[in-house]
Amino acid sequence: MQPYIRSALIVIGLLLLQTTFLPFIAIRGYLPDFFILYLVTIALRRGQLEATISGFIIGLLQDIITTQFFGLAALSKTIAGFVAGYFFNENTAEQTLGSYRYVLLVALCSVVHDLLYFIIFLQGTGGSVFISTIEYTMGMTLYTCIISVLPMFFYSRKYNTPWSQ
Repeated sequence: MQPYIRSALIVIGLLLLQTTFLPFIAIRGYLPDFFILYLVTIALRRGQLEATISGFIIGLLQDIITTQFFGLAALSKTIAGFVAGYFFNENTAEQTLGSYRYVLLVALCSVVHDLLYFIIFLQGTGGSVFISTIEYTMGMTLYTCIISVLPMFFYSRKYNTPWSQ
């Protein structure tokens, strides 16, 4: 039961960080998504089922806090957790967390999440939905990938894995 309490505290901390601090480091309106980093970590350590359930819970909490389009974050984070779970292998979890593969997996999950989120969220807005979706997806994915290098270095040092594996 202790890992679930720790996970709940981490999610609450990330939720506070995502909603209060991150808007101050936005670049042209793009924000990194720390929840995607956490979902990928959960998927690599615990598997697809826990990542999918965690994605739903995290997305639901994010929906409750932001109240913009209720259920959309829960849907997109659930699918991102499901996709990340395909790369679960308990024998290579530490090596993946400490290598460039972690950043690539974060990029994949961020693209899946952002495409789904913005295709639905931008419906009914003026202008081209396709162009806006691609713009937001690429901007937020790039920012999230840049931030994901920090946990990669942390895991690399923690597990003594070289970055190129």
